[in-house]
Amino acid sequence: MSTLVCMGLGYCARHFAAAFGPRFSSIIGTTRDPHKIADEPVELLMFSEHPSEPLREAIADASHLLISAAPDDAGDAVLTVFGDEIAAAENLQSIVYLSSTGVYGDHRGASVDETTPTVPAHERGGARVKAEFDWQALGRRCGVPVAVLRLGGIYGPGQNAFVRLLAGRAHRIDKPDHVSNRIHVADIVQTIEAAFRLNYNGIVNVTDGQPASPNEQIEYASKLLGIAPPPLLPFDEAKRTLSPFLMSFYEGCARVRNDRLKNDLGITLRYPDYRAGLDALLKDGFDKPSSRT
Repeated sequence: MSTLVCMGLGYCARHFAAAFGPRFSSIIGTTRDPHKIADEPVELLMFSEHPSEPLREAIADASHLLISAAPDDAGDAVLTVFGDEIAAAENLQSIVYLSSTGVYGDHRGASVDETTPTVPAHERGGARVKAEFDWQALGRRCGVPVAVLRLGGIYGPGQNAFVRLLAGRAHRIDKPDHVSNRIHVADIVQTIEAAFRLNYNGIVNVTDGQPASPNEQIEYASKLLGIAPPPLLPFDEAKRTLSPFLMSFYEGCARVRNDRLKNDLGITLRYPDYRAGLDALLKDGFDKPSSRT
């Protein structure tokens, strides 16, 4: 019997369950939103500070844990509520924790890899760094491998530049030499599968290895749609008018290497750059609901 428990059934976890669900005897996900329980294709349980007995039993029986719930100002809620129970789970074989390349902070466009010190540019990145450390410590405590996957900017069906452009939510911000790192959800999914299959223990950057200006991606998507790109916003104006969350992605600049992804996990990327990813999305239907693909 193999039981996958997804703590936080988010975008990546849904895609993983859809692609590799048959490999598990059962899949259980968690949510904080009671309205989602009837709408998901896997068994979904409520997560709270006072969890239900079925969720406790699921964690006790889990063979694989996929952690996609992000930490907040108070820390990692999954560890706070379930740390001791996870450590005591007798069937647990592997943990995969989804983190972010935001932990690297600002390196002024220099290349970074998994050995580069983390200097987060914002509080979210700092919370991620602590959560990474705490999950690895839990793994050592219970003798279970923990793969920390540092994800670049995620895109895929229902979550991409096409959707943002057509909804009027895409922006071009004038910050010369700024680059970002991204990864298609299909390549995240195959990385999660490899980490579980190999019982991988350690940190891996999950990006396409081709850092590029966010403006280039928007301009390419606009060209594919046959529409004009949004106007170029001066950086100071963007800081005044756009949300702090969106602008936080411009606080750091690093070129994230993915050698370990390819060499240690043996991943051959399906979408090795944003052009390949956007081309495929336009062909296959970029606006498919993310929870159903």
